Amino acid sequence: MKNRSVSSFEPKVIVESDPWQRFGCGPLVEPSAALIHRAIEAQASARPEAIAAQCQGQSITYGELNRQANRLAVNLIQRGVVAGDHVALFVERSIPMLVGMLAVLKVGAAYIPQHVGITPASQLRHIMTVARVRVVLTLSALAPAIPLTAAEQCIHLDEFIREESVASDELNICGETASPDSLCFVLFTSGTTGLPNGVRVTQRNVCNILLTTPGNLGMRPGWKVGQILNIAFDMAAWEVLGCLAHGATLLIRGKDIAQTAEQCDVLIATPSILATLDPARCRQVKVVALAGEPCPQPLADRWAAFCSFNNACGPTETTIVNTLQHYQGSGPLTIGKPTPNNTVYVLDESGQLCAPGEQGEMWAGGDCVTAGYLGNPELTAERYQPDPFLGDGRMMFRTRDLGRWTENGELEHLGRVDDQVKVRGFRVELDSVSAALEAAPNCERAVTLKLDSRQLVAFVYPASTNVDVARLYCEERLAYYCVPSLILAVDDIPLTSRGKVDKRLLLARALAHQAENTCTEQQVPA
Repeated sequence: MKNRSVSSFEPKVIVESDPWQRFGCGPLVEPSAALIHRAIEAQASARPEAIAAQCQGQSITYGELNRQANRLAVNLIQRGVVAGDHVALFVERSIPMLVGMLAVLKVGAAYIPQHVGITPASQLRHIMTVARVRVVLTLSALAPAIPLTAAEQCIHLDEFIREESVASDELNICGETASPDSLCFVLFTSGTTGLPNGVRVTQRNVCNILLTTPGNLGMRPGWKVGQILNIAFDMAAWEVLGCLAHGATLLIRGKDIAQTAEQCDVLIATPSILATLDPARCRQVKVVALAGEPCPQPLADRWAAFCSFNNACGPTETTIVNTLQHYQGSGPLTIGKPTPNNTVYVLDESGQLCAPGEQGEMWAGGDCVTAGYLGNPELTAERYQPDPFLGDGRMMFRTRDLGRWTENGELEHLGRVDDQVKVRGFRVELDSVSAALEAAPNCERAVTLKLDSRQLVAFVYPASTNVDVARLYCEERLAYYCVPSLILAVDDIPLTSRGKVDKRLLLARALAHQAENTCTEQQVPA
């Protein structure tokens, strides 16, 4: 879809037959709280002795978590942190991380999560500069890796919470410290294509997905929710804040994801991470939610056979996910329908609504739409535009995802605009090629990439996949120019730190394989 200026979207006359009116509007539901930390405080008040989190043999109750967060909030205020500030949460998965997160929200500030040791020091410095950070929350072992200036203060959370809380710490921070429009956190993109951009996520955004059905995933007291994702990834907020707001117990993983997953009632992951787990050993899992990348049908079928399986979609800019399908193991796997108080528009290149079955680009509207990019008004103006359908000053976000409505009002994800490539002059959707390969027997996962202007390369997993059969399935389903020139069966699909397919590493493997074959051919005597 071509770039369009804000003024090019004219107000639309809404008629009953418009697809977005029939399909694209999520239900209108009032979240159970307006501020996510108030929901957590309510759990601490109702069940102070319940276990809020466990991590490698340690645990913390809801009462103690809230008291320590109150104590830290007072300390932050004493250091000059006020509502609207940004506080860096440069940590790793841990119980002290939760105290820091909750304390920042109590002050009315926004936390910026980054996993120290994974994020390069240069990116940490960039983030602190852009966000004008004055206080950094970290762990004592990680502090030496953080590039602080003399003007920046650092609190070691693990040392801070060693001091026991007292009765006065029961008092929650009161006053007008935050509103639904206040920022909750700022999530920086991975920065693989340059400097990362910070997405400004509000309290309204977060409460809208976590405190309504189906985004709450049925989380409740007595259930265990896995915390397995990189804390800088937006889906980690689904794990952490979603769990604590509903009184469940957060299981914070160590190095072994499987060990934690096997104890969970709720598992939130990317398809790539879920594919590394053995479902036979995860029978305690009651609910799975996937997002972040396309889900292979075989993977969905395997898990939907014994638990509630939810396939969701949404970029960081639309607050974790804004569409979700409860997939029950039969029928087409889609990304479902808009979540509560959200809208989705499938638009053609002229900005008009597409009819069911017509492919277009998905734009997101409603309460999921975040507050733009931190310190980057130009990019914000490019991707966030006035919503001509909802009006009243509402904004919509250009997801750059391709999709179409099915006849029963669900969304089919057809890949990214960026993944529509030209090969031999023809337009090819890479995800469609991968889906065709995944239809082959025993193929659990496929990833397709553009190798050069004339060739596609595909990787199929596991290594026992019959490449010739997979190629045949592709030939039967797609045009000849969509069939990869090279299909490699592999033992593993490499992942990024955020649990998604590492396409750069796969492309490097393909180029190395190609170079090795060329070298071998040159050595063969004539």
